[in-house]
Amino acid sequence: MARDRFAPDFDPDCGDKALTDACHDIVIGRWQGLRDLLRVTGPDWLARGHRVRLLAQACAGSSTAESWLAAEPHSGDALVLRAATETARTFNQAIAAGRGVPIDQHRIDTAVTACLQAAEAYLDDPTPWISLISVARLYSAGVRRQELARWWDELHRRDPFSVEGHLQILHYYSARWHGTHGLMYDFARDAAGVGPPGCALPVLVQYARVEEYRYALDAAKGSQSAVGLGQHWNHDGAVSDVRRTWQRWIMGRTHSDVAPGELRDLNYLAHAACQAGDKDIGAALLRLMGRRATRTPWSYTGDPEQQFVKWRKELKLRG
Repeated sequence: MARDRFAPDFDPDCGDKALTDACHDIVIGRWQGLRDLLRVTGPDWLARGHRVRLLAQACAGSSTAESWLAAEPHSGDALVLRAATETARTFNQAIAAGRGVPIDQHRIDTAVTACLQAAEAYLDDPTPWISLISVARLYSAGVRRQELARWWDELHRRDPFSVEGHLQILHYYSARWHGTHGLMYDFARDAAGVGPPGCALPVLVQYARVEEYRYALDAAKGSQSAVGLGQHWNHDGAVSDVRRTWQRWIMGRTHSDVAPGELRDLNYLAHAACQAGDKDIGAALLRLMGRRATRTPWSYTGDPEQQFVKWRKELKLRG
């Protein structure tokens, strides 16, 4: 029957029910739910980073973060969320302006100042430093190498295996921003090599491969044939990278549950495994995720739902 057909669940909150409830508060202008959520989350940096990032996206079009800060001006959590919200707004402005259009310098400076204030208010939290490194790439000439290195050291000292923090540096070093494909891959592979077994950092290589693909498509204005991307996902190096990430990360895990903050990472590896033609790894990852999915990176290679369903069918997975 049609209703039994498999359909992925693209929950934007990745199954984080408490986060979804807090986001509903934003819609009606209440900030108390945000405060309670971040207070309960505490120093669980994976969950905190995931929640702050998505709360900030939801707050970017409202004054909820500012209302909380006005009510509790010395709250470290409120300052951290305000910094992430200012970062989200700055990126929204950049997207609306279009690629290559200069962003208002004052807008970027405002976000940077908010990040530094948050970092001072909540000394142990790596999240403001992630926001700071993220917004840094919007400066037309980037930031001074010494300054970026200092921000990176602050982040690394607080959360040395943060995938999101590493990912922001990877974007900064990419050819679309202030680096090259080579620099980006070198950073991803160096980071992958230092993580302990079970650490998710090896998936940075899969993020880099998607970033290179997007860059090539942009350069060719969407014409895949024009840039010769036929072997992008399944050449020997790409296949080896998938197996290496699987071995270092997934085989080294001591648990089988999937936290909301790592669901996107698993989707990047599953997408890479399917595109590389590694059926065993692809099937194992899709089984691990079940119906839970994220639209990226599937959306970069077609309709995400159609692709997800197609690969499950090809790999003979059942509902």
